This record gives sequence, structure tokens and C-alpha cells, in this order.
Amino acid sequence: MATIHIGTLVFAYQVVDSAGPTDLLTSAQGSILKAVQQYGPVDEAVISRAPEFQFHYIGVNRDPVLLGSSQLTIVPSTTVDECPEVDILLVPGPYLHNFELHPKQAEYIRKHVAAGKLLWTTCTGSSLAASTGVLDGKRATVNNVEYSWVRKRWPKVNWTREKKWVIDGNVWTSSGACAGVDMIAHWLKENYGLDLLIQASNSLDYEPRDADGLYTIFPQRYDAEGNKLSTHVYRYYDDA
Repeated sequence: MATIHIGTLVFAYQVVDSAGPTDLLTSAQGSILKAVQQYGPVDEAVISRAPEFQFHYIGVNRDPVLLGSSQLTIVPSTTVDECPEVDILLVPGPYLHNFELHPKQAEYIRKHVAAGKLLWTTCTGSSLAASTGVLDGKRATVNNVEYSWVRKRWPKVNWTREKKWVIDGNVWTSSGACAGVDMIAHWLKENYGLDLLIQASNSLDYEPRDADGLYTIFPQRYDAEGNKLSTHVYRYYDDA
């Protein structure tokens, strides 16, 4: 299976907007699932379907960038001028206020979408995509806190706050940062199966929500008295 190349534009975004989705994707990789086998059984059929990813962090240049939260600095691994072809582009969300996307990164988004490749935005990242024109006429969502402000600023977009994420062709937008992780979970389920998503999520002790924000993705569990249990089931060799 060919490695999927995922690019993330680097600017002062909120850390979880990028780290949440990429950590879930990392946990879904076949190489990681193989490593997890040292702790407990992992179905070989799941591993055989698992993808592999290579992540690229795309700056205007290679200068370190102070991110928008956690006092964390990231050094881009490549630039908009040097980056190899990516299959999927992730646009995280900054604190909007007076933030302006660099023209080179804006053009990178336009070319990526025009080529028919998959675009993911998390949180306020959809506002940056909107600023490039690629969301004009499309349905999209954004962080609910900034919803009214964003809708007034980019009125050509068909904004909605009814869903945690929205898919319109090759453009996937999500609302708050954690909804972005839920959106990527949906992508994993649709492309590689629910069992792989469950295995990857177990590693993070994470349960995704559906597009309505409800916990309907994983099978629900109850004890003999009808009390709800955690959806996660962990397997160990000494229990097998």
C-alpha cells in the first residue's frame, strides 16, 4: 500500500488542531499497530488494511514558528516552494483576530483544491480556506465560537453550525478542534473500516463522535444490570 503524504500548513495555529488529527492517523498506521502487538493481540487482518502516512509541515520558509497555544514552537520540515506532492492538505485554525494567511500559503491551498485533492480544515482553519476563495458556493462549518463573525466576513460560503463536520466534494471542514479529530476518525472508518478505527482509538483512549456530536460510532456496552460501560475493550496476552 502506497504511503499517503499529508501536509500541514505551518503558522500560529492552535496545537491540538494539527496534533489531534495527526496523532490519530499515526495510531492507525500498520507499523504502529505492529508495535502495539507486543502488549496485546491485534488482528492481522486489521494490520494488513492499515495505511502508512508521511507528514510534511509546510512553512513559508524554514524559520521556527511560535504556535498559537501551549508556548510550543515548530520548525517547518519543508516550504511551499520545496514541498513534495501531498495527497491531503490539513489547514489548522489560528486565533483569527487580525491573522492573515501568507499569500504563498493561500496560493498553495488554491492549487491543491483545484487539483482535486483532499483538503481538511480544523477549527478556524476553514476561515483561512474561505479567504482563498476555495469555499465559495460550498457548504462548510467553522468553530462555533467564531461562527457569526466568520459568516459575515465570507458570505459566499454556505456556512452551517448544525454539524460538527461537513463534507463537500474534496473539501472537508470541521468545527472546534476536537471535532476535527472526529472528522478524521470518520475518514479512517470510511476508508479502512470501523475495526481499524477502534484499534487506533484504543491506543489514545479516545472515542469519536458522529457529525451531530453524538457517541454513535462505536458499539455501546452495558453490564448485566443495564449500566453503561466504557466502549473500549482492551486485550492482553494473559487474557487470551
